[in-house]
Amino acid sequence: MDEPRNRMIRRRDLLLAVSVSGVAAATGVASIGSTGADAVVRRDKRKPQYQANSAEVQTFYRVNRYPVK
Repeated sequence: MDEPRNRMIRRRDLLLAVSVSGVAAATGVASIGSTGADAVVRRDKRKPQYQANSAEVQTFYRVNRYPVK
């Protein structure tokens, strides 16, 4: 118990740990991003979010018109 802890971290060990964690993170991100549900979500984002001739849009423009000068 009285022995001092003399643990040395070598540069080679540190580089190995950083590179392994980077590869693991890249692999995890790649596997998460390749699911089929994500492709459907991305496809839905490209769709228009409103219809130009819908009742809500027409009401918005009717109510928020500038007053006639």
